[in-house]
Parts: sequence; C-alpha cells; structure tokens
Amino acid sequence: MTAIQGNILSKRTVDDFIEDLEKSTQEIQDLYCLDQIPWIIGVSWGKDSTATLQLIWNAISKLPIEKRQKKIYVITTDTLVENPVVSAWVKKCITQLKKAIKEQNMPMEAHLLHPEFSHTYWVGLIGKGYPAPRVKFRWCTSRLKIDPSNRFIRDVVRTNGESIIVLGTRKSESVSRGNRMRKLEEKRVRERLSPNVSLPNSLVYTPIEDWRTDEVWMYLMQWENPWGGDNKALFTLYRGATADNECPLVVDTSTPSCGDSRFGCWVCTLVSSDKSLSAMIQNDQEKEWLQPLIDIRIELDIQNDRDKRDFRRIFGKVQLFERNVEGEISVEPIPGPYTKYW
Repeated sequence: MTAIQGNILSKRTVDDFIEDLEKSTQEIQDLYCLDQIPWIIGVSWGKDSTATLQLIWNAISKLPIEKRQKKIYVITTDTLVENPVVSAWVKKCITQLKKAIKEQNMPMEAHLLHPEFSHTYWVGLIGKGYPAPRVKFRWCTSRLKIDPSNRFIRDVVRTNGESIIVLGTRKSESVSRGNRMRKLEEKRVRERLSPNVSLPNSLVYTPIEDWRTDEVWMYLMQWENPWGGDNKALFTLYRGATADNECPLVVDTSTPSCGDSRFGCWVCTLVSSDKSLSAMIQNDQEKEWLQPLIDIRIELDIQNDRDKRDFRRIFGKVQLFERNVEGEISVEPIPGPYTKYW
C-alpha cells in the first residue's frame, strides 16, 4: 500500500474503493452497450471531470473494438475570460486527448465550445454597457457557459433523438449540491440516470456521485492517465491555487483540501475575491504577471456604481422605483447600462 492510499479515511478501505471501481467499470460498460443513445461528457478539466473522463475511458477501452460503436462526445466550454493558466492547461489537455483518441481507436470526439460572439463577456460589458454581473443580475453564466453546452446537446438530440449527459458532480461537493442530487434521485429512470430538467430527451449520468474528494485524488494519482495527461500537474495546479500552498489528501470536516480551489472567470464579480488567482500569484513569483487581472476585477467590482450608469434603461426608457429610507419616500430612476464615458 502506498503512503497516499494508507492515508485514506477509515470509513471506506482501499479495497472497498477498488471493488467499487470494478462495479463502476461494469456498470459503464453495460450502460454503453445497452443502446445507441450517444453520450456527452462535460469536462472542465478540473479534478472531478478529469476523474470521470478517466473512469469512462478505462471502462470503454476494455471493450472489444467491435463493441465501441456508440459515439461519445467530450465537450469543454471556454468562456474566453477564463483564468489564463487554467485556459492554457485546458487547451493542452484537449490536444493530448484528440491525439490519444486516434491512436487508441476510441469512439470519442473532443470539442472546445465558445459563446456566440454577441454573447461574449466584453460585448456585454463594453459593447452593450451591462453592469458587471451581480447576484441579482447574473447575465454572464447562461450566455458564457450554459448556452454553448446546451446548443451542442440540442444538436445531438436533434440528430439522434436522445442523449446521455455524463457529469462529474458529487454529493460531497457541497450541502446544496448533495441535496439537489438526492432530490433528483426520486425521479430516476434507473440507477444513476436522472432526467435533465432543462433539456428534454436527455438523461444525466453521474458515475462518481458518491466519491469523496480524497478518493478522487487517489484515483487520479494511483491510476495512470490513459490519454497521456499529467494528473500530477493537475494536482500541482490545485495546490498552487490554495492559499497555504498545500493539498492534503486526508480530508474531514476540519481539514482543507485542494477541492476547495475553484477556477473560474478572472473577471467574476459574483464572488468577493478570486482566491485561486490570488493564491497562484502568492505561491509562484513567475505568475506575478496575473496581478493586473485582479486589479481590473477589483475595479469592476464596485457595488454602488449608479454614478457610472445611465439614468435610462438600455432601450432608452426611464423606469422609476420608490425608495423608503427611515419613513421618507423618494422616487429614483432604475439605473441602466454604463455610460459611454465609463
């Protein structure tokens, strides 16, 4: 037993995990061979989606070539405002994956998706003057991330009638994620296959839903990456994005984990600060060139920006609302887009 395996929490032994892997492999193979419904694997190239893709790849590669007939699409969405380090990592991974697909005769296609030009972040912010995204005006998520994926999935469904979307979501990621997944279990058509609430004729398959974070890392570290990727480099990427530059594999309620690192758009104003980008700069002098991105994000993250916005809405109309402050009622215009000057 390796040191990493020896550190796994005692709730489930390594032997239990290996046994579960064998069951998952058989489950994936049976589901794949059951019908001709194409699979779509959503991959961000973080730890969970990488582990999911590796699990699927290893299972399908054990099938005879004549049984590898059904198409598996691997899709990644690039918002065009991703953390530059992560963006470079994603492009490298996709290049390796495409090469390995050909060499190993895998029934896969890799696609890097982008938002439509009119829906990109800078067209919204500068071209249309949208204020930087806020919790109550979250205009970026659907345009940059959800729409490109949904458009691809709808095209597959239009051609094939159905699709199975494979995701690396896990119940232990967060309390809210776990609650949502358990609620969807009530509507399952079979084990680990849930209906997609937003896309008709699509089912969601979550093969690692019960894995813990330490098990994800153990799988990535102890099982060889089948397409030639570098899982240790992924581990280093997460460690560099953690404030204390440590990435322990032994996790419980009091132990931090690399799973806490969240990579996203560097312009994101929906969070209080970009902790992963700040940690990268703090932990590596060669990444100090990223500091201006943090400075721009801070400048955009001005909660009271009424003085930088037009008093008219985007189509020229003036809308008023009543404000009640300590019993005094005042009528003010609802601010519209940023002024051209700003």
